[in-house]
Amino acid sequence: MSKRQNSKYKLDRRMGENIWGRPKSPVNKREYGPGQHGQRRKGKMSDFGIQLRAKQKLKGYYGDVTEKQFQKYYTQAARMKGDTSQNLIGILERRLDMIVYRAKWAPTIFAARQLVNHGHIRVNGDKCNIPSRLVKPGDTLALRAKAKEMALVLEAQGLAEREIPEYVQVNEDGTANYMRVPTLDEVPYPVRMEPNLVVEFYSR
Repeated sequence: MSKRQNSKYKLDRRMGENIWGRPKSPVNKREYGPGQHGQRRKGKMSDFGIQLRAKQKLKGYYGDVTEKQFQKYYTQAARMKGDTSQNLIGILERRLDMIVYRAKWAPTIFAARQLVNHGHIRVNGDKCNIPSRLVKPGDTLALRAKAKEMALVLEAQGLAEREIPEYVQVNEDGTANYMRVPTLDEVPYPVRMEPNLVVEFYSR
């Protein structure tokens, strides 16, 4: 399991962007970086620095995926037919914790990962506690009956800042279906993501 080592909002401040689109993000009030040197002027960033920043932002958005796992996703995307950057986004959006987040069953990606870890999610009727499991188009997800009444889930369903994307369908019976692999344009990122720079970073 990937364990978050730092405060999640430090990433927002380091990037200078509210990458999850959350109203509580401190970057809404302080756009400079964290720490005593956060307000100093930054020089021009090198190409490597720009690529690294794009990788850190994308990796952080998906719940601070480990470097080993993120590199594995890149390798998998590079072997697939088509555009590697689109393939990478498609793989990341297939993660079980991300589908739970997209279905608005959790207020944050970190909470979605916790829901999966604690065994509250069923995939095609079977219990699954692996957040990194790649869901296939057509798979059906369901919350345990007990989980439907959790404050965390009820909070997520009432969030106004997020909408359920077209490639995830939430049904009247409370289940959700992963319909298809999305393109980059379909993924509802609150900020601009640049997976092409991530590809450049790894293909150096």
